[in-house]
Amino acid sequence: MLVVHVHVQVKPECVEDFLEATLANARASLQETGVARFDVVQQQDDATRFVLVEVYRNEEAPAAHKLTPHYQQWRDRVAAMMASPRSSVKYGNCFPADEDW
Repeated sequence: MLVVHVHVQVKPECVEDFLEATLANARASLQETGVARFDVVQQQDDATRFVLVEVYRNEEAPAAHKLTPHYQQWRDRVAAMMASPRSSVKYGNCFPADEDW
């Protein structure tokens, strides 16, 4: 399992559009065989900040995700909405065990 936290800050006037585009991408991402989970969380004290919590079944799945039409549409749609470049941090899964996913 590979867990990726993607940190995003969007322009205040783009929050609703970003959320709409991101939820569509998340729903489509859950249909990918390599994606075990895809959460979209919004910071409570700053509505412009989000973390996308992407859980992949293997090391190859993130690259496959980036080749999908829904990801590419999301990437292009939200590019101008960013207040700063997005960043990501990769984590290894400790619990639950892989077979629980």
